Amino acid sequence: MKSWQETIPTLKGITPQEKRSVFDQFLRYWDEGKNGPFPVWEPSKDEIEKTNIFSMMKDLQIFSYKGFHQFSVDHRDAFWEKTLDKIGIIYKKKYENILDLSDGLEFPKWLKGAKLNISDSCFKASSQKTAIISQSENGPLKYTTFGELNSLSNQVANALASMGLKKGDAIAILMSMNMESVAIYLGIVKAGMVVVSIADSFAPEEIATRLKISKTKLIFTQELLIRGGKKLPLLEKVKKASDIPNIVLETTFPQFVKEQSKDFESKEMDPNDFSNILFSSGTTGEPKAIPWTHLTPLKCASDGFYHQDIKPSDVVCWPTNLGWMMGPWLIYASLINQATIAIYEGLPTSLEFGEFILKSKVSVLGVVPSIVKTWRSNGLMKEDYFLSLKCFSSTGECSNFEDYFYLMGLSNFKPIIEYCGGTEIGGSYLGGTLVQPSSPGTFSTPILGLDFKILDEFGKDCEEGEIFIIPPSIGLSTTLLNADHHKIYYEGTPGNLRRHGDRVRKLPNGYFRGQGRADDTMNLGGIKTSSAEIERVLNKVEGVIETAAIAVEPEGGGASLLVIFAVLKNEIPKIDLQNKFQAAIKEKLNPLFKVFDVVLTPALPRTASNKVLRRTLRSSYKI
Repeated sequence: MKSWQETIPTLKGITPQEKRSVFDQFLRYWDEGKNGPFPVWEPSKDEIEKTNIFSMMKDLQIFSYKGFHQFSVDHRDAFWEKTLDKIGIIYKKKYENILDLSDGLEFPKWLKGAKLNISDSCFKASSQKTAIISQSENGPLKYTTFGELNSLSNQVANALASMGLKKGDAIAILMSMNMESVAIYLGIVKAGMVVVSIADSFAPEEIATRLKISKTKLIFTQELLIRGGKKLPLLEKVKKASDIPNIVLETTFPQFVKEQSKDFESKEMDPNDFSNILFSSGTTGEPKAIPWTHLTPLKCASDGFYHQDIKPSDVVCWPTNLGWMMGPWLIYASLINQATIAIYEGLPTSLEFGEFILKSKVSVLGVVPSIVKTWRSNGLMKEDYFLSLKCFSSTGECSNFEDYFYLMGLSNFKPIIEYCGGTEIGGSYLGGTLVQPSSPGTFSTPILGLDFKILDEFGKDCEEGEIFIIPPSIGLSTTLLNADHHKIYYEGTPGNLRRHGDRVRKLPNGYFRGQGRADDTMNLGGIKTSSAEIERVLNKVEGVIETAAIAVEPEGGGASLLVIFAVLKNEIPKIDLQNKFQAAIKEKLNPLFKVFDVVLTPALPRTASNKVLRRTLRSSYKI
């Protein structure tokens, strides 16, 4: 009987159901409890030897991946020094010391004595090489070279300086992901200013909150977004949110850069100077403002180099937005590694997106589980779209086996690199590689340069519990603009560990499976938010005394489902209340957050100190 790997080539062209039926014949003889998840993809010797990981292991004379990961955490200074040399980081002044821990693990000094501007490392490729392939809905493919992208970003930097804006000033980008927004992003960083990342899906009230926290001086935006043939007014939302001056892509932007020089010398920066302010969920209802420095992109580039195996020959596509960390991540992980970014400005669930993947010859494709679930239900994606694919990568939500087996089947069973981390990490702590087997919905390794412990509620090592990161690492945040960083990440943790808030289960044979959040934050459609943020909006709905928002993980894994427990002043029909809640979330928070269910209750369970026991609500709720 042929092995599964030998059978794969014979499955091309048959239906997803037929592929699964064939696979089940192999799965029936597999003992997952003993062996871990079935390896749906396994790298050949030739495939392993072509990877960036193998190249570095060869340089270091390390002969196993496990040994390489151990080296990366036992010798963090040597690992990062060799990694930054390998990916070719450009300095204005070389560091004196790669890592100084004189202020403790919580406040490491990376690249001590160095001066740099991380934008310089994004333009090492030939000026004639394609940097971005882009397409708007129903539009043609457009190709932008590294030279053209560099020139436009220089014009942006010159224009900002001509307006009297200074090093350290905060400049917001509230746009879709497109060639111009990438150029604007890099131009702001070149000028020594700080990008304020705001997602285009937020309501005016949430946009205003983020502009205020970051003390934004100027906003880059668009009049309209075109999604699924619908025209969505963006400038209108920006004007409702703030009277801060704005530059509009369709009208004022061309004039803004028209007369500017295409030459600009990037500003010299300290590694710890801010380059970007991003936002993540907060436990008090106000989003955490997380600064990225000129160090943080090194984490993006390293993760991309090792775990997605990004090379100059790759075309990397990840449907995202500069308002979420994967937008900046995509810029740095691709351009620092001299790869091409592919950007489609429409819906990633459309037929045209699949055609864009084919025409752009995408080799590394990022997804979130909710996109894959839609592909599986609408059946629009075809095997031919993924002919150039080397691997998928997935982040944002817990995935499930069924959807991701289907996804692998679309590409003749190429691997999926699961990638789990956070804005405050600058990348991931848990992932996969192209030198290890891949099984849908599972992780195969802690990220290189990082390690963690899984602890139970008593702080003891366990197989299933909460993740605590072992510092230090490039990428880990050291400050927040509007919250106590130590209290959130370190206070009360055992042994100098760093709290992250995810739950993970360790499986046999070195695999892991994500189990969602351990705290009161949640991922909804790939967007991190918190119970407090949602409750703040819903508690203002007429007739409501109080609410508790929880995320429920569906059986078999997949995108989290938003469930609201509500205490009412007087009786309101459940369907009417759910519609009111959905309308409030759409207007005040984010229309992408969908209310799955509403549970009416006379009271919410609480601790002796009056805190709502959301964990109790999660455990009691049945789908």
